[in-house]
Amino acid sequence: MVLSNAYNYINVLNKAADASWTRNSALSNNIANVDTPNFKRTDVQFESYLRDALAGTDTLDQTVADLELDQLNATTYVDQVNLRYRIDGNNVDIDTENAELAKNQIRYYTLMDSMTQEFSRLKTAIRTT
Repeated sequence: MVLSNAYNYINVLNKAADASWTRNSALSNNIANVDTPNFKRTDVQFESYLRDALAGTDTLDQTVADLELDQLNATTYVDQVNLRYRIDGNNVDIDTENAELAKNQIRYYTLMDSMTQEFSRLKTAIRTT
């Protein structure tokens, strides 16, 4: 985390990228355990935390500046514990996991691109001043 107000958006994007990386690990673990009896899929919750943290204020700039980044963390949870797709108790659907993994990879690369653009804007601002 960069400690400067100029990096507020980058810090939030970094937190989102960390959550996406954590989700990638969870999804990969789900895929690896698709044939493990009684295995229950895990997922990561972050977007709702971020949405709640950004809600209810007048300006996004001020909201991001006031955001408590230390309290904005992703959590891993077991998804639908009572659901099972097979007799062996496993609730991992390989097609769903692969689709979620692809979606998450797109999200991660988009976050990385957004951070690169933010740094590029800062670099341009520094050069013109």
